[in-house]
Formats: sequence, C-alpha cells, structure tokens
Amino acid sequence: MKKIKILFFIYQMGGGGAARTLLNIINNLDRNKFSPVLVTLNYNGTYESEIQDDVAFIKLPTKRLSRSVFQLVRIIKNENIDLVFSTIPRVNTIAILAAKLSFTKVKTVVREADNLGGNWRTNLLLLGFGCMYKLSDQIVSLSEGVKENLVQRYKVKPTSIKVIYNPVDLEAIHEKIETGQVEPAFSEILSKKEKLIITAGRLVEQKDQKTLLRAFSEVTKKINSQLVILGEGPLKNELILQAKELNIQGCVHFFGFQSNPYVYLKNADLFVLSSKHEGFSHVIAEALATGTPVVSTECKSGPAEVLNNGEYGYLCAVGDADDMANKMLDILRLSKMEKKEMEAKGYSRASHFDAKKIVKQYEEVFEKVCFKP
Repeated sequence: MKKIKILFFIYQMGGGGAARTLLNIINNLDRNKFSPVLVTLNYNGTYESEIQDDVAFIKLPTKRLSRSVFQLVRIIKNENIDLVFSTIPRVNTIAILAAKLSFTKVKTVVREADNLGGNWRTNLLLLGFGCMYKLSDQIVSLSEGVKENLVQRYKVKPTSIKVIYNPVDLEAIHEKIETGQVEPAFSEILSKKEKLIITAGRLVEQKDQKTLLRAFSEVTKKINSQLVILGEGPLKNELILQAKELNIQGCVHFFGFQSNPYVYLKNADLFVLSSKHEGFSHVIAEALATGTPVVSTECKSGPAEVLNNGEYGYLCAVGDADDMANKMLDILRLSKMEKKEMEAKGYSRASHFDAKKIVKQYEEVFEKVCFKP
C-alpha cells in the first residue's frame, strides 16, 4: 500500500505551541503509512534539531508568507504530495490557496489553535479566513471551545470540524527530565529551600504576566517564594520594571526561552498560567506531565477543558490578581500527602493527551481525507 505523503507547513519550527504540536505529530506518525515533509519559511527554529532524521525538511528562500504560495505549489507537484497540513490562520489560507493552484488531487487539513476575535476589523478578517477554511477538506480544532469560536466567528459548519486535543510527548518529556540540566542560577534558587512558582510562555499581552506579578507580590507576603518566568517577548522590560515597582525584583527571575522547560517545571512547587485566552494550553498539559500542580485562569477556552473544570488543577478568574493569589496559596499550603495526590492525579490527566494516542486520531483524519471520493 502506497504511503500517504504529507506536507506540514508552518512559519518556523520556533518555540511556540504550534511548532511543538507539529513536532509531536511528525515524530510520532506511523512511518509504515505516512511519509512526512516539513516546509517552513526561511527562519531558524529552535525545534529543528528535534525533527527525526527521516523527515524531508525544506526551508523556503523567503521570510514573507505572501511569497511562499507558488513555491509551495512547486513542492506539491514535484514531491507528489497527497495532503497538506497547516496551522495558524494566515498559514492555513496560504496552504489552501497553494493546494488549489497546484491543480492536483492534493487534499488539505487545517488546524485552528486559538480563540481569536475582538474588534470589527478582526472579526471581519476571521470571516475571510472562514471563507478559505470552507475550501479545505477538513478543519481540526484543538478544543471544544475553539470549535465553538470557529462556528460563531468564522461561520464554519460544526460538521466540518473535528476536535483533536494537542499531543503531549510523555516519553520525550521523561527523557528530557532525566538528561536535562538547569542553569546554575536556577540551582541557586532551588538551594534557598523556598516555594518555587514557575510560568512559561511568550511575554505578550495575551499571556498577562502582569496579573501574575501582582498575584505573586501578594503570595510572597504570606509565604517565602520565588517566581521563575520562562519565555521571551516584547514585554520583558515592562515586566522587569513592574517587578521593581512591586518590590519583588529580588525573587522574580527571567530565564528566557528554554528548549527543555521540563527539567525546570519538574523542580517547581506550582505552575501558573495567567493567559487572557488560549486554544488548548499545551503548557498546562506538559506541567501536569512533569507532576507539577497547576493554577490557571479560566480563560476561553482550553484550560478548563485540560483541567476538566478544576478537577485536575485550580482555576481562577481572568485578570483577577487576588483570586489568582488565593488559589496559588491554596496549593502552596497543601500537606505533602495532599500535594502527592494532586501530582499523581495531574499526571493521570496528562496521559489522556499522550502523543501516541492523539497522533492516531490525526492519522485517522489524514486517511479519511485522502481516501474520500
């Protein structure tokens, strides 16, 4: 039986959740059935080194998404691609357009990963994306909340959407915990024997680390603790200034992007996500996989689904520093036995998102689309 040749298209294999998801799908695909080809724009991505050796990796000679259409068309024809898979709205529209312009029998599957929306201009743009999405053979949303948003804002039929949660590569996480090393500065923080709180994500408005800093400033008044922030972004200087204004700069540490965040998460007493909106929140599932308790905002729409409405972690109101601080304190004050129970429960939840299980769902979608008359 001929293998299905899949072209995976993304901006870059950078440090974001979309790239991590693609990496997990590609690396766990059944090679007896599928032959993966990865295509990115001309950027150097931090996850490139983790792509398996048998994956054909093509980097386009442009950093402009708009200039990639006809280059993708050539690849689809020259490589005899059976299916194009992409994620992120603008990338999805380019992928669909390239597939149509190839005038081949190639099929398309597009993935939507966030609850996008806002002012009338943004909502109008989403309607445009929706028109393009309707030309694809299958739409995948990574949570029920994202599916609902696709129906409401993109005007896509619910029957056109398949919900598949993000794959979490538990095996790779365990290996990285065993083999990984932390920065010396992090070891110094651990040696203080204080409670360690950690967060991870781009330093942007969506992730709302400003609320987390306000909440942490209240926590430190009651429990001696340290906050480690993993990630880079345009708000870094603002956050550093805010920490100084709150007089907590001595116990807030910016460690930048870490290709192996798991060895840091494993050593923390608590992981906190302060986002204003998410599609799924891959990092929550990863934190649970390291055995770290979680506090997250109940933002639309992923965290509540990942934590099953608070069964596997604590949920707090978006932008509410007091509520967040109280939930953080609740976990930090757990007894050793209660904390172990919570860690075990969280790990059991992470197993629901194991890449081996989730990728099989993707494989079923790919086969169904390719063999559809």
